[in-house]
Parts: sequence; C-alpha cells; structure tokens
Amino acid sequence: MYFMSVGGTGMGNAAILMRSLGHEVIGADQAVYPPMSEALAAAGIEPLPGYDAERLARLAPDVVVVGNVNARGNPEVEWLLETRAVPVVSLPELLRTEVLRKRRNVVVCGTHGKTTTTSLCAHLLEAAGCGPGWFIGGVPQGLPGGAAAGRAGGPFVIEGDEYDSAFFDKRSKFVHYAPDILVLNNLEFDHADIFRDLADIARSFSHVIRLVPRNGCILANGDDPALAALVDVPWTEVLRVGTGEGNDLRITKYTEDAAGARFALEWRGRRWTEVCWPQWGLFNARNAAMAALAAARAAGCAEPADFDVSALARFSGVKRRQEVLYDDGRLALVSDFAHHPTAVAGTLEGLRARFPGREVVACFEARSNTACRKVHEAAFAEAFALADRVHFGGVFRPERYSEADRIDFAAMAAMIGPRATSHGSNGRLGETVEADLREDAARVVCFFSNGSFDGVIARTVDRALKQPENVGGGFQK
Repeated sequence: MYFMSVGGTGMGNAAILMRSLGHEVIGADQAVYPPMSEALAAAGIEPLPGYDAERLARLAPDVVVVGNVNARGNPEVEWLLETRAVPVVSLPELLRTEVLRKRRNVVVCGTHGKTTTTSLCAHLLEAAGCGPGWFIGGVPQGLPGGAAAGRAGGPFVIEGDEYDSAFFDKRSKFVHYAPDILVLNNLEFDHADIFRDLADIARSFSHVIRLVPRNGCILANGDDPALAALVDVPWTEVLRVGTGEGNDLRITKYTEDAAGARFALEWRGRRWTEVCWPQWGLFNARNAAMAALAAARAAGCAEPADFDVSALARFSGVKRRQEVLYDDGRLALVSDFAHHPTAVAGTLEGLRARFPGREVVACFEARSNTACRKVHEAAFAEAFALADRVHFGGVFRPERYSEADRIDFAAMAAMIGPRATSHGSNGRLGETVEADLREDAARVVCFFSNGSFDGVIARTVDRALKQPENVGGGFQK
C-alpha cells in the first residue's frame, strides 16, 4: 500500500494500522513533523520526500491511498489518472473495506473534541479488557499509538471527520464509517472552504445519522441546540449527555483547580460515578461523559453503572491538546491544536484553572482553511481576549485568499486593545515572545497552531531546556 501525504495524522495512523494488519506500507509527503514523524519512525515507516510519478511507477504498489489534501495537478495524481496502472482509494474507503465492515463501530463526530473523546473511549475499553481497535486523528499519550487493530470481533473506535474524503469523493469521511454507536459532540460552522454555512454542515451530519441501525444508538450533546432537531429520529435510540436537566447522562458538581477537575456523572437521576482526573475544562468533562457512555454501550452494558470508568483518572491526554512542553514552576510552555474560537476559549479557561496566579499569554498562527478566513475574525478576537496578552503571527500561505477574505490580525489586535499585537510573521512573533520571557514573571505561554508554527514552538522550548540553572526564573537575560 502506498500512502500519499503519509505525514498527516489521519494518513499516518492509517499507514501504521495497515502495517499492523500485515500489509507492506510505503508513503510520501512534502513535509512531516512531530508528533506524526515520531509515530511513523516507531512503526518503521520512513516517508519518501515529495511526489514523483516516475518513482511511483517504479515502486508499482498494489494500491494507492489518496489523502484529501492531494488534488489535481499533483504529479502522482495525474500519473494515476492517465495510466490507470494502480487502483486508487480514499482513506475512508480503505478503512471501511479493510477494518470497519467487520466490527461494531463507535464513530465520534463533532466540531470539537473528536480526538480527545475517541482517545478516551479507546482508553476505557482497553482498560476494561474489551480488546478494542481504534483510529485517532492525533497521538494519544496513554495508548500505544494513534491506531490499533485490536482483537478480532472487538469494538472499534474511530474519529469521524466531517471533512471531505478525497478530490474525487466530496462526501464527509464519516459516511464511510458504518456507525453502530454514533457520538455527536457538538455542531458549529467550520471548514469554510467546503461548507457554505451551518445548515450545509448539518446536512452532512444528517447523512451519517441515517446510517445508524435500529440496534445501535446515538449519543448527542443535549446542551447543543444545533443538534436538537438533527437527532429527533425514530429509527434508533437517542441518548443525551450534558449539564442540563433534560439529559439522560448529566455532569454535575463540576469543580477544578491546579490539580485537575472533579465532577459527578448521573444516569437518569441516579449516581453513576464520581470522577477526579488530571484534565481541565468543562468541555473535557463532557468529552469524558460521552466517552464513558459510548464505552459502556460498546462493552454491552445496558446500564452504565455496570461499566467501570475508574480508568478516567489515569487518562494522560493527547499530544498538542493543552500539552505542557516545559514547566519550571514559574514559566510554562504549552502547545494546543485549537483553531476554532470555541476551542480557543475552552483551552484558555482551562489554563486559568491549571496555572492559577500566572499570566496567560496566547500565541496564534492561522493555518486551517477556516482560521485563515475572516469568517470567525470577531469570534477569534473575543476568544483570545480571555488571555492577558496575545501575539498574532502569520497566515499560512496567505496567497490562497483574497485580501477581502483573509483574516486580519491587525484588526483583531485593535478589537482586543493594547494587550494584543499583530507581528505579521511567525518569526517576529517568536523573537518578541523570547524577549518577553527574559522577564522574571510567572506566566504560561500557549502556542495555538494545527501546524508547525514555522519552528517557533520547538525553538522556544529548546531555549528553555538549555536553562537548567535558572529553574523557576524564566529565561536568563
């Protein structure tokens, strides 16, 4: 199997999964960076550099798996279409035919929290001895990798992305995933490059909802009004999860501090369990509640109380989700994948609880197709205003967007006020942040990016790690 764009989290984890199933796997990409580069190396997969039609012809694979970032004009794509020498499949089609058609599947969907909720569900099922398989669009820190086949016949947990499948298949990936248990975390407007508005995304969600069988179930965020009408369906069981009175599974008694969060789960008015865990934010508590109920159902428990969720206390998170890269007790450097205003706000609120008494500094690189557009400009400004200081860097490949359509960091900084600065590039942002860190002040700096931030994160952490004599005092002057 030959994977185009094998460095992406989805494609890379699929390559690792197929290798574990006994296939010979090779792949190529223009750039691969951590954490996926590390995961591929651990699996013995070394990506070939760039795309080369002549090289692909010499390799003569049995099948080519095309990532949804690959488009017409790519030399390998053009060769495949012209010669028809090798069968071509999309990533979701590969997963459906090779894995999902044989399993009872938990498909986790939603605008936010998919990766964490999928990781949590797999973690709970693994701890319960259910032999699950999983496919996660990230790198969970408490599991042996982002993808695993699991035991034959065991449940399979997969992150259900609403983005399109391939340049030749514009359906959302999750319509390929054969859900038995469908988790709907939330629904907001995103992916402005392929969806017109919220109604357009909701239409795609309605397609996967129609695939849930009568003996399956839908777990929906009962606090999200955008999901209410979508899940009013007669053909399968619908269970609602949230903080409100009308939910089947309720999150109550939520508190958090520097040690983590505590909350209770109540199933239809009766206590299920108390959770004390090293994660922060009510949004993560909701992810945990969704995952716990999904895992209980996947394990065959009619009553949630019959399923042990004590393993939540041992959940160590996902890389690049509030991931602490450095902390000397005074200065903390954090990486977070958030690239939507709601996710940014949730992360900043969690950091306040996790690092009480420290100044919160937010650094943002616009990289996703939606984040680079104006569509969420005002909402981003409102979310980043929750930080004490804000640094805006660059827009990834700004030439893709007209000036009228491109996000305007200078305008956003003006909305927030003097606490915010638009630097115009990631390099200048990095220089300013490093200079600021020479101050003897207690602070947490969070880098928000779903990409590499042009190396700024790695350079800042490396500089901090080279200052062991200065523990507790930030960078040396």
